[in-house]
Amino acid sequence: MPPTMTETAEGTFPTVLELLTLEELDRDLYRTTVAFDDPYPLYGGQVAAQALRAAGGTVPEGRLPHSLHGYYLRGGDAARPTIFRVDRDRDGRSFSARRVVALQGGEVIFNMSASFHTPEDDVDRQAHPMPDSALPDDAAGGTLPRLFSMEGRVPAQPYESDWPTRMWARSTQTLPDDPLVHACVLTYLSDISTGLAALHDGPARGGSSLDHAVWFHRPVRMDEWVLMDLVPQTVSAGRGWYTGTIHAHDGTLAASLTQETLFRTPRSTS
Repeated sequence: MPPTMTETAEGTFPTVLELLTLEELDRDLYRTTVAFDDPYPLYGGQVAAQALRAAGGTVPEGRLPHSLHGYYLRGGDAARPTIFRVDRDRDGRSFSARRVVALQGGEVIFNMSASFHTPEDDVDRQAHPMPDSALPDDAAGGTLPRLFSMEGRVPAQPYESDWPTRMWARSTQTLPDDPLVHACVLTYLSDISTGLAALHDGPARGGSSLDHAVWFHRPVRMDEWVLMDLVPQTVSAGRGWYTGTIHAHDGTLAASLTQETLFRTPRSTS
């Protein structure tokens, strides 16, 4: 069994690199090596990052993730190990496609498709600048809830909302020079907060994540400051959808994301 939170190398909490360390059980079959007590369901960014790490371990050398699309199917438990089964859909001349199923107790809690690409030396353009924001040193500091080895800074917000939708973040743990690890840490960050908080102007509220997608445009170091900006788009039929961007400190667009979550009016229990 994986060690409990109190048995990890850091003493009380696992580090982000420990979360991304997977045990290879067999070809294309992996298991998490850290478990810990958490009063909430397993954080979606964690299982998505671990799934990407598992998929990345099966692709030819030099191929980096350029997109992932995941569906949250059941609530997971951070105190239990998660099994990841990878299917190698295709390896082409420059692209590799993978599917990953995450299981706990024999049931699927998350599935993901991911695509990997050998980077090419070609046109590099960015249509829009980074959102206008105070720099990290000029923003309010603090930890990011539920994220290990991550710190945040909260600048002035574009919307009045329950939770910040624009924030600086970086890993407090020095990360290796491995672009896949940085992409996994970016994925770990990408599910935090919600872009729908600004739409909490009535009884209806955002809820559990349904699906999540990330596009990786350019490599970025996640142990340096990045700016995540989440933008509400629409709510209807009990669901809400938002988009987001992650920029490097110098304004380079590193990744784009989108997510759909439940968005419901609380049901009466009477």
